[in-house]
Amino acid sequence: QVQLVESGGGVVQAGGSLRLSCAASGRTFSSYVMGWFRQAPGKEREFVATATWSGGITWYADYVKGRFTISRDNDPNTVYLQMNSLKPEVPAVYYCAADRGANRLRVGVPEFWGQGTQVTVSL
Repeated sequence: QVQLVESGGGVVQAGGSLRLSCAASGRTFSSYVMGWFRQAPGKEREFVATATWSGGITWYADYVKGRFTISRDNDPNTVYLQMNSLKPEVPAVYYCAADRGANRLRVGVPEFWGQGTQVTVSL
């Protein structure tokens, strides 16, 4: 059974940093693209970043470029999202996702989702 388990969320002051982790299990993810999305209350889930497992090729949403970094370890199967210079926004749940195809992942229809971890950035 495939599981994506996020951790690392919490409350941080504006300008601060957080690192989210996503532990993937249940199959070999070397051919999967992994990604992060976020969803604020009343809003649609939006793309944040993705990365391939083997090539380390990454993509970012424009609003996080230069502030967020996605990375991964293949042993264990973990993908990270380093978030720096966080801006005060409404709280959002950050979700980990996995799919064999980058395009499906980036448009928000991946094969697998995690359960999410909440991030709150305060003034």
